[in-house]
Amino acid sequence: MNEATALSAAQTATLLRRANAVARRAMAMGRHPFGALLVAPDGDTVLAEQGNIDTVNHAESTLARTAAANYPGAYLAQCTLVTTFEPCAMCAGTIYWAGIGRVLYGAQETTLLALTGNHPENPTLALPCREVFERGQRPVEVIGPVPELEDEMAAPHRDFWR
Repeated sequence: MNEATALSAAQTATLLRRANAVARRAMAMGRHPFGALLVAPDGDTVLAEQGNIDTVNHAESTLARTAAANYPGAYLAQCTLVTTFEPCAMCAGTIYWAGIGRVLYGAQETTLLALTGNHPENPTLALPCREVFERGQRPVEVIGPVPELEDEMAAPHRDFWR
């Protein structure tokens, strides 16, 4: 099998915007505005999309569990999980255990904390996903945040958490 291709700036922007569309769809269904994609090794083919379900079934962790149930580990090691915000510790752990080899996120957890404050439905953890992955025995490449898209990723959250 081939390794995952490097993502161009155009691919990164397209994928993050698509994940944000998934987040907006989740919000329209009354859920928290987070969205995630599983992208094939070619960097273009979206294998799955997932919006947030609830406070313990985040978009990223739900997508990672579904991916692990449907694709072999060697394949997932070449895939990218794309998400609007930096994965929390729970999601990072699930991504790691699913065997997904790369994460791309648009905005960092500290940006989310500034938007949510101490909202009881989103008590953020001050634990960057890179720290979670660094504790593992296999590498997970992390790309993010993407400063030029951070404002777009934050937009659905501006009024949501009030």
